[in-house]
Amino acid sequence: MGLVTAGTVSVVATLGGPSAVPAGVGRAVRCLEVRADLAGDLDPALLREDFAGPLLYTLRSAAEGGRCADPPGLRRARLLAAADRYDLIDIEADRDLHLDLRNRIPPERRVISWHGPATGLADLRRRFQILAAVPAGCYRLGARADSPAEAVVPLLLLKSLGRADVTAYATGPAGMWTRMVAARFGAPMIFGRLDDAPTTTPGQREGQRDGQRDGQRDGRPSGPIDDQPPLDRLLSDYPPQLLTGAQRLYAIIGADTTRSLAPLVYNTAYHCLGLPALCVPISTTDLPRALAELVPGLDRLGLPLAGATIVAPHKDAAFALASRASRMARRAAAASLLIRTREGWRADTEAAGVVATLAGQTVTVAGRRVAVVGCGGAGRAAAAGLARAGAEVTLVNRGTAGGLRAARLLGLPFVPLRDFDPRPYAVLVHATPVTDAVPFPVSGLAPGTVVFDLNYRAKDTPLVAAGRAAGHVTIDGRQLLLVELARQFRLMTGRSMPAADVRAALGLPVPQVGRS
Repeated sequence: MGLVTAGTVSVVATLGGPSAVPAGVGRAVRCLEVRADLAGDLDPALLREDFAGPLLYTLRSAAEGGRCADPPGLRRARLLAAADRYDLIDIEADRDLHLDLRNRIPPERRVISWHGPATGLADLRRRFQILAAVPAGCYRLGARADSPAEAVVPLLLLKSLGRADVTAYATGPAGMWTRMVAARFGAPMIFGRLDDAPTTTPGQREGQRDGQRDGQRDGRPSGPIDDQPPLDRLLSDYPPQLLTGAQRLYAIIGADTTRSLAPLVYNTAYHCLGLPALCVPISTTDLPRALAELVPGLDRLGLPLAGATIVAPHKDAAFALASRASRMARRAAAASLLIRTREGWRADTEAAGVVATLAGQTVTVAGRRVAVVGCGGAGRAAAAGLARAGAEVTLVNRGTAGGLRAARLLGLPFVPLRDFDPRPYAVLVHATPVTDAVPFPVSGLAPGTVVFDLNYRAKDTPLVAAGRAAGHVTIDGRQLLLVELARQFRLMTGRSMPAADVRAALGLPVPQVGRS
């Protein structure tokens, strides 16, 4: 029944609705948590028809970020009723340590919890001492973090305690990544959100190449457990050996990295190559502050941040932070990769990625007219790489100021989007974050025109769909993603990415090697 085994981490699936438990969950997770404040008091007998492991009953109060606003008497009655039917009971230290509950629930069935603001390591340590005064099978602390510095605090607590019965992590968007990293410092449990929607395969995940939002995640509004990683992502992206044994950290950093494929790609490669590393998604609106706070905090933990893939809107800021930069990063004044060195950050960009992806589709660009629509960091990098490969590149942008700046940096001609006619170009590269509309007309294009959308979605973007319907060669950002991440992986680790293993993890076809 217990969840604590020294040196290992148990995956807990959190059920926040009354839906049935999907088939196969019992083979992948150790425990099922029922958030009764969200799902109601579900019948555990019905749950056990689909799940044979321990059931954890949690009635998260509104005071601690949940939705239970029951008066004390009713709350106590619900917990007592659950104690007769569930294997484990989550007890909030600030309101549930009543004598009758303690008499009814033996220590090994207690998960004593606290959720509140992260106010510093000393305060969090005092908070844990209050929890630990009551015997329990496990203790759970969720500290609300509003900054990267606050997100590190629960991890520092775990390291200082050195116990195998404490799970501590940061809650809120700034702290989701700590849920995975906590296992490295002894946390025995990691929680994953069990969505009502059918589980998707990695190849079906919807998202944009540069990590921008494209509507509500999976069409569902955010809720009290929305800062947990989805269970399917947790199981596919984070091999347990990496969670407990990582010696260095890598990240993908952007405004919203919740749906990024980078952790799956990188962690699959680390695992296959036996590298003691872990990649996590970190979402922030302030890259300089995030790095300034994360680097010393992670160093203090002994888990240094060795490098980061940078996505929108931080590519300009990443370049500005670097003490050294590749020639193409300097030309584009943008960085999609930061590698930590003794002298500071070294910046690189994916200038060659677009050309390599086109070449992989047998598309040559030398001497051909190419339009790059979008003059942000990704567009400037693509244009720089295409120009270096011999293409006749024209920049296109909705905003005149941004387009003129890119033209000055790259020495290339610029056309405002309102005046852009795509028909004279052999290759059209779309590098804006627009994924819900066709950003320029595709009717009347010459046969053989290539339409390359740097974004990707579960289904074709409107631009790719329109290009394909018109009979043109179309390429989306998923193919570019593999090219770019493989190059970045080599720059960060000095090793080649195991392409077949990564493609299999993504649910993409693995090329068969012919017989000689």
